[in-house]
Amino acid sequence: MTLLVFGSDAHSGPPVSVKAVLLDAAGTLIRPREPVGETYAAAARRCGAELEADKLARAFKEVFGDMPDLAFEWTSMDGLRRQERDWWRMLVRRVVAGTGSSIGDFETFFASLYEHYAQVHAWECFPEVPAVLQGLRSRGCGLAVVSNFDSRLPGILQGLGIHSHMDAVIYSSRAGSAKPAPAIFRQALAALGVAPQRAIHVGDSLRADVDGAIAAGLSGLLIRRGHAPATASRQVIRSLDQLLVRIESSDG
Repeated sequence: MTLLVFGSDAHSGPPVSVKAVLLDAAGTLIRPREPVGETYAAAARRCGAELEADKLARAFKEVFGDMPDLAFEWTSMDGLRRQERDWWRMLVRRVVAGTGSSIGDFETFFASLYEHYAQVHAWECFPEVPAVLQGLRSRGCGLAVVSNFDSRLPGILQGLGIHSHMDAVIYSSRAGSAKPAPAIFRQALAALGVAPQRAIHVGDSLRADVDGAIAAGLSGLLIRRGHAPATASRQVIRSLDQLLVRIESSDG
């Protein structure tokens, strides 16, 4: 497999042989079926509170960016799941506070949201994903998900039909390291048995995905979907279809 054009200024040059593709999850492979603000507002109404979806969406974006890493030291899966749940409880509490409102039965509100996002029906693949994964597989690429996510992710990916395409699913809470830290990328490379120079990571965050991948010795590719402002860089694609265009079969 030869990647036709990719890289950053630090990784530019002639095409290189690529043996593995690492992929972010939310925003790259999958997305919520409805906007987060609307889901939160509907859950609040069921608990007798009226919160505005737009305010919830803005608060979620601000709070999520300020949260500590979703990555833990753990000794059992039950303990890990408790830490994950506590992390999300703190986030949701901060989101509600960020709207200037409150919810009387907060625990019921939080529990309904946490369970909702564990269900496959809360998520959907981006339209091109199944064909792209099949195309990468047919070209002999090793595939791994590398995501700042929690232990709900494997079940979501399985329900959406993605998990079976993957050689590894690495999520930050269990990995004990979150992007952009190099350690989480190195775990994926170790699982695939591939050197960083022979791998590329694709994601929707410049800092977490592209900068993180480059710091770990990989090449990074940024996905900017829809009508996002153009970025003049060979590192940017508009859809995962364009990743396939950049990869060709070769004897090497």
